[in-house]
Amino acid sequence: MPIVPFAEYKPDLSDYQATTAQNVLNVVPRGDGYGPFASLAAISQSLGLQCRGAFAAYKVDGSVVVFAATVTDLYLLNNTTFAWSKVSLGGGPYAAISAEDQWQFVQFNNLVIAVQANVAPQVFNIATSSEFVNLAGNPPQARYIAIVGKFVVLTGILGNPNRLKWSGLNDVNGANSWTAGINSSDEQDLADGGFCRGIAGGESGVVLQDNIIRRMIYLPGDPRVFQIEKIAEGLGVYGPYSLIRSGSTVFFYSLKGFHRIDPGGVPVQIGRERVDRTFFKDLDAANLQLFMGVADPRSSRVMWVYKSVNGATNQFDRALCYDPVLDRFTPLRFSGEFVFHMAQPGVTLEALDALAPGGSLDAMTQSLDDFQSAILPELAAFDGSHVLNFFRGSNLEATLETAEQGTDGRRVKMKVGFRPVSDATAVYGSASRRENLQQSATAGTESLVNAKTGICNMRVDTRYSRFKCRIPAGAVWTFINGVAPADLKATGKR
Repeated sequence: MPIVPFAEYKPDLSDYQATTAQNVLNVVPRGDGYGPFASLAAISQSLGLQCRGAFAAYKVDGSVVVFAATVTDLYLLNNTTFAWSKVSLGGGPYAAISAEDQWQFVQFNNLVIAVQANVAPQVFNIATSSEFVNLAGNPPQARYIAIVGKFVVLTGILGNPNRLKWSGLNDVNGANSWTAGINSSDEQDLADGGFCRGIAGGESGVVLQDNIIRRMIYLPGDPRVFQIEKIAEGLGVYGPYSLIRSGSTVFFYSLKGFHRIDPGGVPVQIGRERVDRTFFKDLDAANLQLFMGVADPRSSRVMWVYKSVNGATNQFDRALCYDPVLDRFTPLRFSGEFVFHMAQPGVTLEALDALAPGGSLDAMTQSLDDFQSAILPELAAFDGSHVLNFFRGSNLEATLETAEQGTDGRRVKMKVGFRPVSDATAVYGSASRRENLQQSATAGTESLVNAKTGICNMRVDTRYSRFKCRIPAGAVWTFINGVAPADLKATGKR
């Protein structure tokens, strides 16, 4: 029998006799269908309080230095004990970050710079520092920070929310690093477009305001320093932390939906008539600080996490994955406080017992004198217990439904069932039922795939039906792309 595919996820559209699907969860797009998504697996001790920002910096030897922020303090991860130590200026605390904000970080050579609007920009030298100090040169307090070329750029500036301020050329922590007119440091107030809500760095910068998007282009030797040009009007960012830079491409969310900006290009809609309406209805607009975007450094995918209207306080509980190569979205469901990417901190023998199978070094299958630092970053998140995790756990429970089969004139009948087209050994199949398009569909009884025949046995006799597969949490599998009905018949009217 022909395969009925699990089609592209487009919940904004009806799936009646369509090539789209409305109900897909906890999978990622593949060229041949869908693949699994892993759950969180803890790697640190608890931060103790809600995480309000996190960042991984890298030393010249490839080792990683991990920072995290709470409402009033900055912390450093101990790469041996995986405990957190406070590294706030003078032992802290800082003025509390605003409820709608998150701490933001960048790395400029050996310097990690941290900003939030209620505190002077902070700096930590990863080669020599034991705590953060005020960034030299009296830079302004700011919400957002990025590196554009060899400049550090601040925006969302306290008292001047439409201003851009940049450091000297390759000079960020000196007495005159932020003095306008010295070493190309300067500022510009943007006369229209509303507040600056974020900036994406790179060789050129992309500045996102309420209603205008601009590009910053460095002009060597020109007294203007940057050419700042409009690339879109009547379009801005909604949710400043939804901004993602993945390679040279920028992704963001506006009130007109999800967009991408390719290098040198203009914003292009990627979610229209696909996910935009469904997403906006589910988004808790009162908690946009939990609407965060991140690029997956080990794939072509990007991901947005967000708090749904029914989600728990101070946590995101939903995610939307987008693969720009395949141009497809999928929804995910997990919860946490903050998401970013980082490499595995280096682990020495003293800490291996805590990480080894069974809590014992003797149980490890490798013989080694030192566990080398992993320099390949991957997605990471703080969970609701304030613990740092990688997405290395067992696979999340996955569910997928086909588009709705059937017509008014012909019924859907099966006496045997269908075969899931998947390498998963544990799959539960079912089929929904309804007699007209005005009724709500009734879920069918689940049937575990038969280990001998590969069939999920069921009987179906209805006018409209969606075929569903559920792969339990923890199952080991790599792909699923549809179902093959063993005896599907489209019969005449009953």
